[in-house]
Amino acid sequence: MTRLLKAEFTKLFTTRLWLWLLLGATGMVALVVGLTIGLADSPGNPSPPLTTPEGQRNLFGVAGSASALAIVLGIIAMTGEFRHETVTPTFLATPRRGRVVTAKVIAYAIAGVGFGTVCILAELAVALPWLAAKGIDVSLTGNGIPRTLIGVLLGLAVTTVLGVGIGALIRNQVAAIVGTLVYFFVIESLVSALPKIRDYYKFFPGGASSGLANTYQPNVEFLAGWQAGLLLIGYGVVFAALGTALTIRRDVT
Repeated sequence: MTRLLKAEFTKLFTTRLWLWLLLGATGMVALVVGLTIGLADSPGNPSPPLTTPEGQRNLFGVAGSASALAIVLGIIAMTGEFRHETVTPTFLATPRRGRVVTAKVIAYAIAGVGFGTVCILAELAVALPWLAAKGIDVSLTGNGIPRTLIGVLLGLAVTTVLGVGIGALIRNQVAAIVGTLVYFFVIESLVSALPKIRDYYKFFPGGASSGLANTYQPNVEFLAGWQAGLLLIGYGVVFAALGTALTIRRDVT
C-alpha cells in the first residue's frame, strides 16, 4: 500500500493541474472573504454581523467553498486514468484493482486536507488584518471557530474522495465534471432556496458540509455537527465503494 500511495502522489505532483486548481481555490476563497467583509455593513444584508460568533463562523467557513474545485481534483484523478490510458499498465502492475482505488482514495483525502489548509491560511491572511482594521476582535480559539476550521478540513477531504468515486463511476471526464458542478451549484442551490423543500437540504452533501462546519444560512436548519459529519463520511464511503466495485468488475481496455 505504501508503494501505491507513493505512486499516487507522484501522479498528482507530476502535472501542474493540482497547482492551478489550488490557486483557483485560494483566489476564490480570498475574493469571497473580501466581499463578505466589504459588504458586511450593507443595508439589508441577511448575514449575521461579523461582531457575532455566527458571523465569524460564516466568515471562516468560506474556505469550504473550495469544495467545488476539490471535487474536480478528485474526478480528474480517476477519469484521467481512463482518458490518458494509464489505467491499463497500472492494473497490470497491480492486478488487485481494489488496492489501487483504495490508495487513490487515501491519497486524495490527504490532498483534500492540504487543499483546505492552504485555503484556510489564505482566508486568515485576508480576514484577520481587515477585521483588525475595522476594530473587530476575533479569537481563533473561541466562538466555535476551531470546530468550523476542522469541519472545513474534513469536508474538503471527503469532498475530494467523492470526486474520486464519481470519476470511477463516470469515465467521461467532461460529463463527470459538468454533471457534478451542475448538481452542486444548481440543484443544491435550488433545494436550499425553495421554501417547500429547503428542510431536506441538510441531508444533501452541501448541507452536511455546512452542518459540519457549524455555519449559518437564513431559514435553513442543519444537522448537529456529529450527525452532519457521519452523513458526509457516509456519502464518501458509499461513492468510493461503488466506484471501487465497478472498477474491479468492468473492462478497462
